[in-house]
Amino acid sequence: MTHNAMPSDSEYSYPEKTVTDFLHRSYTAVDGLWFVKIEERQGFDAALELDQQVWAIMPKIQARKARELLGEEGDGPEALARCFGLKLRSEGHDLDISVENGAVRVCVHYCRWLEIMKRSGRDERLAAQIGERICTTEGAVWAREFGGRYRFSLLQRRCAGDGCCEYLFTPIETAPGEDE
Repeated sequence: MTHNAMPSDSEYSYPEKTVTDFLHRSYTAVDGLWFVKIEERQGFDAALELDQQVWAIMPKIQARKARELLGEEGDGPEALARCFGLKLRSEGHDLDISVENGAVRVCVHYCRWLEIMKRSGRDERLAAQIGERICTTEGAVWAREFGGRYRFSLLQRRCAGDGCCEYLFTPIETAPGEDE
């Protein structure tokens, strides 16, 4: 092809899975790279603090985009389950979600972030520290994004040696006379 020739549209068309895989890899790589670079300059504690600040904002963006993509307008437990499930599945996690009595329980059996940390040779104690701070922060923000109607608890963590990561969003009871 000469420099003047314009390629056909098909040369710039890519299968959706190729595009998704490319973006997914870029997303996970940049998350780890910036953490490592800050850690090199300022230490682990500073990198973890900044990571926590980022993950106090990112779930707001994710929750709002998930609502938009899924057409979810309400704050009910089914909407929370669908949106949070989209976030986790898009990150490559294997999980089960259940909704019962207004509570949303998520069990992550395979955590892609933990596997990435293991493959990178990170000490598993560091993974546990990261998981405790980041997953707790993230879950609390997701709970607030759904009308502040949920209390978030991280009951189990794979990075701490548990069999799964267990997230629980329980409804916050409203006082008598308050609007639901």
